Amino acid sequence: MKIKNSKHPLAEYIHRLESGEALLKDSPQNLIEVVGILKSYGVVLDAYSRNLIYIADNQFLVFFPFLKYFNGELSLGKLLKHWWHDRINFEYAEYCMRSMLWHGGGGLDAYLDSSDFRDAVEPAIQAKFKLNPLVLGIHKIFPEFLPEQMRQMAYYSGLGQFWRVMSDIFIDLSDRYDRGEIKSIQEVVKHILDGLVADASKPITYKVRIRDRDYDILPKSAGLTFLMDTAVPYVEAIFFRGTPFPGTVSYNAQAYQIPFFQSDFTYGALYADPLPIGGAGIPPTLLMQDMRHFLPEYLHKVYRDSRRSEDDLRVQICQSFQKSMFCVTTAALQGLAPHPLDTSDQEQQKANRAYLEKWMNRFVTSQVANANG
Repeated sequence: MKIKNSKHPLAEYIHRLESGEALLKDSPQNLIEVVGILKSYGVVLDAYSRNLIYIADNQFLVFFPFLKYFNGELSLGKLLKHWWHDRINFEYAEYCMRSMLWHGGGGLDAYLDSSDFRDAVEPAIQAKFKLNPLVLGIHKIFPEFLPEQMRQMAYYSGLGQFWRVMSDIFIDLSDRYDRGEIKSIQEVVKHILDGLVADASKPITYKVRIRDRDYDILPKSAGLTFLMDTAVPYVEAIFFRGTPFPGTVSYNAQAYQIPFFQSDFTYGALYADPLPIGGAGIPPTLLMQDMRHFLPEYLHKVYRDSRRSEDDLRVQICQSFQKSMFCVTTAALQGLAPHPLDTSDQEQQKANRAYLEKWMNRFVTSQVANANG
């Protein structure tokens, strides 16, 4: 026996989730868009992940890392492509990293504020600048400066490890679709959820090598894991909160256009209006530009056959990407629910209903209706 229908403004989506469906309705068009854009996103995330981990492992405590985007493979050709912007826009990966660092949350954030982290990072700082008394002197005067740089490096590595897993999940999804194994949005969500569950307890660790010795910055003993310490904080920071885009709102405190509390931010991927994509100061433009290079032909054809063809290609990519993020969010909601959403136990149904209504409060001003339009 099911409990009565919800009276929430987004009751339709609550009932949809309770019946095993996704926040995004199932249709052939949505399936093509979601799988196709996640294929492209998976390729881009592979590049983002490799660069973030390279920076964390090789550019730590480098004050002016001018060549950090080259992954240690500098050549004249790559430099010219970099200057001509014929490249992956790794700046967007750093934007996401800094958003996670700023918003915090989860075990990674808590560990980086602990005395254990300070104890772990101090020997690395001393070893790195063993022959540089000037920097060590500055470290004594400003003892938070270098540890803060290493906190940022820990987020480079943590996000890189998170995206490594997600890239593999999305590429595998595309391969299964090509083999005819994925035929609905519900199957997309299940694939993502299965991937999240399979790697839920994957350790998040980080060590640096200085003069032939390894220094554990995020040791395995810290107990940091993929799901709760990187995936959940990522969803909170990037899907929900985000940061206000310059040029779209006033940063003047007297204008009151930006919420006072970070917890009230609604600038994430689930809320953003796709129309400004392509404008100056809109970080996701970089991601859409990257994904356009790796679109599978069946999705590219959908865009070419649209009313404006490729004139607003980045906007169309953003709309598809937003649809895909509602699928990823559905998988996260299913995985974090207190009980299976298809339970027949009334008490469990009530607990699930309270859980879903609490989350739906945050979706009221999101783009969920437009994504299903």
